[in-house]
Amino acid sequence: MKFRFSQNVPMFPPYSQLGHVHNHRRFFSWYVKQFRTTSQARASVSGGSSNSQGNAFLVPGATVATLLMLGVLHARRLYDDRKVEEAREKGIEFEFQPDAKAAFLRMLPLRSISRFWGFLTNVEVPVWLRPHVYRAWARAFHSNLEEAALPLEEYASLRDFFVRTLKEGCRPIDPDPYSLVSPVDGTILRFGELKDAGAMIQQVKGFSYSVSSLLGSSLPIIAEGKTQDESSDGDQESTKGEKSKKSWWRISLASPKVRETISLCPMKGLYYCVIYLKPGDYHRIHTPVDWNVLVRRHFSGRLFPLNERATRTIRNLYVENERVVLEGLWQQGFMAIAAIGATNIGSIELFIEPELCTNRPRKKLLPSEPPEERVYEPEGVGLMLKKGDEVAAFNMGSTVVLVFQAPTLKSAKNCDASEFRFCVRRGERIRVGEALGRWHDS
Repeated sequence: MKFRFSQNVPMFPPYSQLGHVHNHRRFFSWYVKQFRTTSQARASVSGGSSNSQGNAFLVPGATVATLLMLGVLHARRLYDDRKVEEAREKGIEFEFQPDAKAAFLRMLPLRSISRFWGFLTNVEVPVWLRPHVYRAWARAFHSNLEEAALPLEEYASLRDFFVRTLKEGCRPIDPDPYSLVSPVDGTILRFGELKDAGAMIQQVKGFSYSVSSLLGSSLPIIAEGKTQDESSDGDQESTKGEKSKKSWWRISLASPKVRETISLCPMKGLYYCVIYLKPGDYHRIHTPVDWNVLVRRHFSGRLFPLNERATRTIRNLYVENERVVLEGLWQQGFMAIAAIGATNIGSIELFIEPELCTNRPRKKLLPSEPPEERVYEPEGVGLMLKKGDEVAAFNMGSTVVLVFQAPTLKSAKNCDASEFRFCVRRGERIRVGEALGRWHDS
C-alpha cells in the first residue's frame, strides 16, 4: 500500500480562519467540502478501482486515531495497575460497589464502539511505519516482540499483530499426562472447587455469579459415582420442568446431557479457574488437555470492559458480556472453556469454526435471548483436540474461564489416583502450556 498525502487538500486553511471561535464551524465545513471534492476527483481519474489511492487520507487518519486510543488505554492501564498494586501491598481486597460510571457504561453503544475499533485495527499500516507502531505497543503493554514468528514489517495491520503466532518452542506444553495446562497467557484471578448444584464463582468480594448462567447449561454434579443427569429421576424431573420456564438469562437446559464415559473410580469434583489476559499478552487460546468438543454456544451479550474496576462495579459482568463457550468431555469428565469478550474485543475468532462471526450488528439486544448453539458432528464424539492445540483467539486481552471435572479426595479404595490440586496462586502470571494443576504425582 502506498502512503501519501494529497496535494490538492491543504492540511490547514488560511491562518485568518483560525483566529476566531465563531469560524470553527465554517472551517470544518470547508475542510469536509475540500476533502470530498478531492476524493471524487481522484476516484474519477482512477475509475474508482484503486482502493489504496482512494484511501490516502484514510490510512494516516486511522493510524493516528488508533495510536491515540492506544495512548488512552495505556494511561488507564497504568492508573489501574497502580491502584491495584497499592491495595495489594496494604492487604486490601476490593469489595463489590456499583457506581455511577457502571450505570453510564450501560448507556454507551459499546458494541458499535468495538466494531469501530475492529475497523481501525484492520486498516493496513504503511510498511515503513509498522515497526514503530508495534514497538510502541510493546513498550506500552510489555509485549515480547522477540517471540513473534514473523518480522514486524510482515504484520499488515494491528489486528494481524494482536493475533500473531509465536516462534516454535516459545510455549512448551507440560508433557505430564496427569497435568492440566493453562490455555492462555494471563493472570490467575480466581480458582477453586465448586461444591453444589447452585455453583457460584466469586466475581469480587461481596458478589458472585452463576456458573450455569455463564455456560448456558446445567452442570454435572457427582453423586455416588454418577452425574446429576444420571442419578436423578423423579424429583429432578419436576425441578427441571420449573427451571426450563425461566429465561436464558438465568440458565439454559438445551445443551446435550454430559454423561460420564470413563471409569467412575475415583470420584469427580468440579473445579474452575479464571484467567485474565492483558492487552499485551499473547492472545491465542489453546486446549488445556486432550478432549472432545461436543457443543459450542455463542452469547450475543454486552461488551463491558473486564478490568479490575469493572469487576467490582458491574453485576454479573462475565454473564452479561458476549462470549463463546466450548463444552465437551475429557478423560476425567466434563470440560468447558468460556472465552469472554470485552470493550474493543468483541471479535472472538474460533479456529475450529472459522465461519462463526461475533459482535454482529443487532437491531435490538435482548438479554433473555437464547444463545446460538451448534452441536459438533458426529454427535456424542464431536471434535477431538489435542493438548496444546490452538482453538481460538481474542483481538486484544480478555478473560477465559475454565470449568472442569477432576478427581477429589472422596476416591474409592484401591484406586491408583489422587486428588486434583492446583499448583498456581492468585495474582500469579502464567503462560500457555504451564501446569494449572495435577491429579497424580508424576
